[in-house]
Amino acid sequence: MRILLHIDDIEAWRDALAHRLPEAEIVTAEDPPERRRDADYLAVWKPSQALLTEQTRAKGIINLGAGVDALLNNPGRPEGVPIVKLRDAGMAELIGDYVRYGVLHFQRDFDRYRRQQARCEWREHTVTDKGDWPVGVLGLGAIGAKVAAMVAADGFPVHGWSRSPKSLDGITCHHGDAGLAELLGQVRTLVLLLPGTNSTRHIIDAEALAKLPAGASLINPGRGSLIDRAALLEALGEGEREGRLRGAILDAFPEEPLPADSPLWTHPRIWVTPHMAGPTPLVEAVDQVVEAIRAFEAGEALETVDPEAGY
Repeated sequence: MRILLHIDDIEAWRDALAHRLPEAEIVTAEDPPERRRDADYLAVWKPSQALLTEQTRAKGIINLGAGVDALLNNPGRPEGVPIVKLRDAGMAELIGDYVRYGVLHFQRDFDRYRRQQARCEWREHTVTDKGDWPVGVLGLGAIGAKVAAMVAADGFPVHGWSRSPKSLDGITCHHGDAGLAELLGQVRTLVLLLPGTNSTRHIIDAEALAKLPAGASLINPGRGSLIDRAALLEALGEGEREGRLRGAILDAFPEEPLPADSPLWTHPRIWVTPHMAGPTPLVEAVDQVVEAIRAFEAGEALETVDPEAGY
């Protein structure tokens, strides 16, 4: 059995997989073409088109992350090969911590205090009670539901949104277009955890941003395609002039790494992080890869990605 592995930190991954699957031949993009092509299984994260094109007899693909849009949109992806994506694998708690920090960043006025520091200005702001700071979470899959629960446990009212109806303890759930508009009108911080699909592209556009209360904030640890960048910049205002949107913490971008000439880097009300909100924990992820490969080999049913839906 040959497994093509493609991910950052390749050595740690190769050692872990070789230990768990000693019967397998683990190959990487660094191996000669005659050795790496025609693998039985692909365990990959954002592989090149050329690397995928070489694979003509793959029986299954394991996407080494929660977001599958890069893989689905890769022209080299072998058609008809089932795709399994990692479930939570410990990423949800890490993303939850990122979101909790972001919510507190705005609720406790750290953005304003930072700007005051630059002006040597000593001025205290009245603390807004957590109960008066509703948070919206768009996307209630495995990760979104966990993040919503973590924020709710901190004492914030949480509104969640999904395409179809869902029910989660302690979360006010909305769905559909009407539900999205209702949620946007109520929340002071909006968190984006939707998959990157055709239907979610630029879901946060000028119209959506206009529905948010004045002074709302945005946190995106999800996909870069969810936000219309021009609309975001317009809503944030320019220079010292604060727009309708108070600030944004962004971890995902349509092009990564974020180009050095992007205006997002230098905007005074944007905080940029390099897609680090939810790194994949190695041990838990390897467990899922091994589980998926053994299920493929045994002919067992697996929950696979729907390429048409995009998740």
